[in-house]
Amino acid sequence: MRRISRSRIAAGTTLAALTVLLTGGCSSGDPTIDKENVAEKVSAALTEETGQTPDDVTCAEDLPAEVGATVRCEVTAGSDTIGVTVTATAVEGTNAELDIQVDETF
Repeated sequence: MRRISRSRIAAGTTLAALTVLLTGGCSSGDPTIDKENVAEKVSAALTEETGQTPDDVTCAEDLPAEVGATVRCEVTAGSDTIGVTVTATAVEGTNAELDIQVDETF
C-alpha cells in the first residue's frame, strides 16, 4: 500500500463531489449513509486526488442523508493523521453527493 505524504494530503484540501448509495437507516427511521461507506468514499477520493492510498480512514458515525448534514472522519497515512469533514450537498432518492474537506492543519 502506498503512503500519502502530508503535503499530498494538504494538496487535496477540497475534493470533488462524490455520489454514494445510501444504506440502512438509524433507529429513528431516518435514512443514513453508513460510516464505513463514507470512509470508503473518502479513501477513494483521496487516492484519486493524490495518487496514493491512505493507510486507514475511519468516520465517527453514520452520515444523515439530508442536505447539510456532516460527519467527521480521520485519515491515517504513515505516522500522520488528519481530519476531514464530509458534508451531504445533495440528496435524491438513494443517492447523495458528498463534499469532502481535508483539515488544513495536522
